[in-house]
Parts: sequence; structure tokens; C-alpha cells
Amino acid sequence: MTIVTLTTDFGHKDYSISVIKAALIREIPDAIIVDISHEISPYNHSETAYILKNAYKAFPEGSIHIIGVESEFTPENIHIAMKFDSHYFIGADTGVLSLIKEDLIAEKTVSINIHNSIISSFPVLDIFIHVAAHIARKGALEIIGKSIDHIKELTNIKPVINPKGDKILGSVIYIDNYGNIITNITQKLFKDIGKSRNFIIYARTIKFRNIYNSYSQAINFDLPREKREEDGKKLALFNSAGHLELAVYKSNPLTVGSAHSLFGLDYRDPITVQFD
Repeated sequence: MTIVTLTTDFGHKDYSISVIKAALIREIPDAIIVDISHEISPYNHSETAYILKNAYKAFPEGSIHIIGVESEFTPENIHIAMKFDSHYFIGADTGVLSLIKEDLIAEKTVSINIHNSIISSFPVLDIFIHVAAHIARKGALEIIGKSIDHIKELTNIKPVINPKGDKILGSVIYIDNYGNIITNITQKLFKDIGKSRNFIIYARTIKFRNIYNSYSQAINFDLPREKREEDGKKLALFNSAGHLELAVYKSNPLTVGSAHSLFGLDYRDPITVQFD
């Protein structure tokens, strides 16, 4: 049994996903194919990394993760396969894999070099599946690529600490299905820099002075329902992935609105934490 996951920005309108799965079934008959997401915003590397980084650990070691986001091969966008944390990742060298492994060391990374034998206008289908099949057959990565020591790193989306050490300059890296705002500020960084000091989180004109442990903690359930502040209640918390999240209690982007719409925040917009 081989587990293969798919993370792409292909969406579900076209036939791309179906032919990828058909090819995987043909090449790896015992494959269990799991869709992590096909709704990545087009070419959004930080969103890809955030979703895949927080999903892959739930799968057994040896799982193969195919990344179909900005996967076209160019001299500046080579294809790589990486073994990291006993998992395999196949994709383009866009910086996504650097965000997944962060400062940890990969067990092996190769620059895929089978392109001369395969004419490809659809690299996920024509290249990545062949690499996945090779890995599933217990083939060594060196057979399909040349070992490399460095991969492209994305540093412009990491939080910045000011020289005084009393401010974190972060940004929005993801907007989830409920319109909640996910930032690149982690709970660990917040605690390391904050050192239990008072703080204010600035998001455009919105300020947050408290961080809750859950969404419902922001509501005072001791009050009768008609007196509670629920609709549009803004809140900040650290989500299950350990990232600072800005949200609206029981938001619905299609009806009452969400943090995304009500706060006027979008991808890469700045989020600042000021400590006293």
C-alpha cells in the first residue's frame, strides 16, 4: 500500500485531477490517493506550504506528497524530490519546501533529471507521477535526480522583529474557508519575544488586546443570549497549527461576513504585535 497525497491550485472545474488520479492508479495500482487541497489560490506558495505542512504529519511515514502549484519546469523553477521527516515531497523548487522544512535538514534532496525522456506540458502528470511510482517501487532518489544541497528559500514572508525587540512585524499568509485570517506569527515566536508582556495586535484599524484559547471563550455565556456580544465579535487566538489567527465568532463569508471582509484584510497584508 502506497499513500499519495495531492496538493494543487487546479480547482475542480476541469479534468486535471481526474487524469492525475487515473495515471496514479495505472502506475501505482495499490495507491491510496488523498486530496489535501485543490483550492490553493493560484501560484500562492505560502498558502501551499501552510496547508501541506500542517497536513502531511497526519500521514504514515513513507507517504508521497505531490505538489502541483506553479509546477511548470523552467531554468529558474527546477523540479525536485525531497525526503524529509521520513516523507517524500515532489514539486517545483519554488520555495514551498523550504517553508515546510524550515530550519531542519532534509534527509535527501535531488534535482529531477528525467525530463529528456519525457515530453511534458503537464509536469504533475508527466513527471511527478513517474517519480512517485519510482519511489513507491523503493527506488533510490539518486536514480531520478542529482543530489543537491540547497533549495530556494522564501524569506520575505517570515516575521521580522524590530531592533528593540518589542515589536513583531508579521503578515497574512492564508484565509481559511470561514474567512478567518491566518498570520505567519507563531505562538512560539509570540512567547519568545513577548516574555509575558502586555501587547496590542494591530490589523489595519482593528486592535486586539487579548488572545483566547478557543472561539467560544470570547463569549460570556453567563449572560442571557439576548445580552451576549456574539454577532461580529472579533477575537484573536492561536489555532491548532500554532499560528496567530484573527477571526469573527461564527463568521460566514456568504451571509454575516468574516474577518477577511469585515477587517478588510487580504493575503500579505501587515499584522503587527506591539509589546509594552
